[in-house]
Amino acid sequence: MIDNHILAPVFIHLFTAILQLIAWRKTISQRFLSVGGAFIGLLIAIRLFAQVYNEGPLHLNASNWDAPFGIVFVADPLSTTMVLITSIAGFAVSIFSSIGLNRQRMLYGYFPIFHFLLMGLNGAFLTGDIFNLYVWFEVIIISSFVLMTLGGRKAQLEGAVKYMSMNILASTFFLTGIGILYGITGSLNMADLALKIRDFPNKPLVGVTSIFFILGFGIKSAVFPLYYWLPSSYHTPPSAVAATFGGLLTKVGIYAILRVFSLIFIPDDFTRTLFMVLAVLTILTGAFGAMVKPNIRRLFSYLIVCHIGFMLGGIAMFSKIALMGTVFYLIHDIIVKTNMFLIAGFIRQVRGTMDMNKLGGLYKDYPIISLIIALVLFSLVGIPPLSGFWPKIYLFQEAFIEKQYFFVAALIIGSLVTLYVIAKMWADVFWKDVPADVEVENKFETMPPFKKILLVLPILLLCGVTLYIGIQAENIILLVDKITNELMDTSPYIRTVLGDKAFEQ
Repeated sequence: MIDNHILAPVFIHLFTAILQLIAWRKTISQRFLSVGGAFIGLLIAIRLFAQVYNEGPLHLNASNWDAPFGIVFVADPLSTTMVLITSIAGFAVSIFSSIGLNRQRMLYGYFPIFHFLLMGLNGAFLTGDIFNLYVWFEVIIISSFVLMTLGGRKAQLEGAVKYMSMNILASTFFLTGIGILYGITGSLNMADLALKIRDFPNKPLVGVTSIFFILGFGIKSAVFPLYYWLPSSYHTPPSAVAATFGGLLTKVGIYAILRVFSLIFIPDDFTRTLFMVLAVLTILTGAFGAMVKPNIRRLFSYLIVCHIGFMLGGIAMFSKIALMGTVFYLIHDIIVKTNMFLIAGFIRQVRGTMDMNKLGGLYKDYPIISLIIALVLFSLVGIPPLSGFWPKIYLFQEAFIEKQYFFVAALIIGSLVTLYVIAKMWADVFWKDVPADVEVENKFETMPPFKKILLVLPILLLCGVTLYIGIQAENIILLVDKITNELMDTSPYIRTVLGDKAFEQ
């Protein structure tokens, strides 16, 4: 079905950014515009998700050029779910940003760039054109680079150089793969590529081409050994920026792998083995890196790497149950990781530092907020019946069936290390007393009441979503089942874009 509203999640953030550029020096207006635009974007995402869930995939041919000759946008269960989760996270971060950032950074253009980033994310999820996916990736990279350097501190610039260098390398691999694909098929439309690649006789060339995409998406996802830029850069920007990065940016790479390797490059034995080796090494690297980090955001950065390996392992097995685990974990991880970095920002606002050696006594001072944070931490660890528990069941189940015992061991180690570092963080930051040689800052107490509410509200909002995902897991399982059915059988996607004629031989 053709629907012109597919691009609404993109345009709402574009228009919000333009209005904020007009109000460049008026930071109060920018805050209201940001929260309002993010809220409208959330409503649009809910509407689009509901329509696709109830009526099936939608598409839009840009300028009315029929596929595969024109640029096409496709809204299927996977893409609309990603848009919805992105909109929830974006709305929470926009509220936190209105309080958690100083005015000087707002004057540098934080809010319009933030909405350009959300625009790029939604565009990447909705595009049905492989070159257009590259273009949206560039929008994301440029926006995120500006956000990372906002304020111009030395640590930010150092982290941004590493971030930008690796992402330029990823884009080079990605663009090279696209060039080869176009050279051998004459098409850039992903649905059309799916049909042409299956009939292409030179399978070794197709395999070599897929390696370029693995390298490109692997760097963006922070997969071993291409992950080191992430923990070196995600701790440097403001917490609102780090929350957007930690929750969303690496997950775009996982989405791209799911989309391209279910639609175009169906994984063969070599590709699945490669993915599995990378998954195990990614889990172990992230887990062991997290064990030695005293800084909260550095710890969370390594946990991002560790849990990317969980999702990549599901893709490596490439069965229905394994993909259900990957997609479920993807939904859970975006919400939880965004919230974790917001929690880190809250701790910095309250105590002025994120060094666990200098922290303590938060539970004593703020018991209710600490209990809310504890629920988020339990969800991250995967305590049943919270959101992180259910996808691991699918991953463990399929790993045993497929006899992937190295992956089982890595899952156990990654889960136990996550439990250990989160328990240590809770003990150091919330449970123990403040060290005697540390002067306690109580910035939170001096804030006006409305600022306190706006600082805690996004954490509470995302905690509520996390609890829903865990406690109402049967609803998420139904959604994940629908998504994985269309990942395993891509004919509905292809038929949506190309029509029934695509299957007429």
